[in-house]
Amino acid sequence: MSAQKTKLPEDLRSYRWLGKNDLRSFGHRSRLRQFGYDQNDWAGKPVIGIINTWSEINACHGHLRDRAEDVKRGVFQAGGFPIELPAMSLAEPFVNSQRQASTFGIGPGALSRRD
Repeated sequence: MSAQKTKLPEDLRSYRWLGKNDLRSFGHRSRLRQFGYDQNDWAGKPVIGIINTWSEINACHGHLRDRAEDVKRGVFQAGGFPIELPAMSLAEPFVNSQRQASTFGIGPGALSRRD
């Protein structure tokens, strides 16, 4: 059994995004601060991306909103910094927009009409 290697914070890819003292890292840090995060939230931690295909129009993915929150909590507990990213579920491109319009009470042709 091999011992797990622990990376130094400077060796993490997220250090290049958030730890350096350059304009690019400044931009990343300022956007995170706009969302209410502080340097203590990300400093020295790996940034873990969580791809979420949750959608209100795809019933099969309805549970993924709660599941993503559970995963984020686990990443925080394990010492990481989770970032949730949206992704389009496979069903969305195949959903008929006119049918959706009638479901939401929009008249026929409202989505294709140009005023």
